[in-house]
Amino acid sequence: MRRPRVTLRQLLALPVLAVLVAGCGIRSTEVPTDFGPAPSRVRCSLSESAQASGGLAVQVFLLCGSSLVAVDRTVRVPDGTEDSARRVQVAQGLLDQLAETPSAAERDAGYQTYVRGGTTVSGPRPKDPEDTLRLSTPPAELSRYALAQLVCTFSDSAAAEGDGSVILGGPGTAPVRRYDCTDEVRSQPSSHQPPSSEVTKG
Repeated sequence: MRRPRVTLRQLLALPVLAVLVAGCGIRSTEVPTDFGPAPSRVRCSLSESAQASGGLAVQVFLLCGSSLVAVDRTVRVPDGTEDSARRVQVAQGLLDQLAETPSAAERDAGYQTYVRGGTTVSGPRPKDPEDTLRLSTPPAELSRYALAQLVCTFSDSAAAEGDGSVILGGPGTAPVRRYDCTDEVRSQPSSHQPPSSEVTKG
């Protein structure tokens, strides 16, 4: 019985074939691939406060992801300021804080603001309810996100009555309206505008 002949060419091809076969499989002991370090900051979570020393500790609502999230801030109000003037000064301070570009830490965590700078706030006119805040930009002309930020920030501060709502007006003659900051507005400002209703003095 004759044994099959193995040529030199066939012998040389065996190592190459072994390498190719080994390269086609996945080794069971292979260490998982490292895709880089984990993010250094959890989204919408801040390890440091933007609140400065001195002044009145407040919170403003910034957009993070698809929700409004409260962050710490400080506004300065002179001692001895009367309540009516104090409320307007707090509101202006809150408005200025909302219009500021978020800090580097806040941006890294995903925070942003849609409130533009240059807007001012004043107190009520003679026929307005006493807790009215009038903006230099009509509320109806604000973006959906900016209005939600303002309403939720004001209604949760000393600028309002503390009942989760705030009365806002613009520079014109349009009636002032009471705006509410609801759970839906805070969680989904893109699809839920602050509900509002017209108010009269009294």
